Amino acid sequence: MRIVTLADLKEDKRADMQGARWLILSAEELESSTTLLMFTELEDILVAVDHRGSPPPDGLWQRAVHLILIDADKNEAEDFSRKSGITKVIGNSTEDIRTFLW
Repeated sequence: MRIVTLADLKEDKRADMQGARWLILSAEELESSTTLLMFTELEDILVAVDHRGSPPPDGLWQRAVHLILIDADKNEAEDFSRKSGITKVIGNSTEDIRTFLW
């Protein structure tokens, strides 16, 4: 399974993502990755976001995300999953995000 991060992508980001199963982003990278999220949908690439350290804001970006790590207890994580539509919301984990990829 090929996994890419924003740091792995050079000038032609869409071409660099070809064949990837996952794109991993941090909370800081998310804001500047809106266009990139559009390409992930077109290329059938799943998106994971490590949003620990700051509360995730509401936004259309959530529609493109399949997995997110947040600072929240189990009930808060389930509530965020329902509100955001994100398939897999993991709260209060200290593990690397790659642990939860499928």
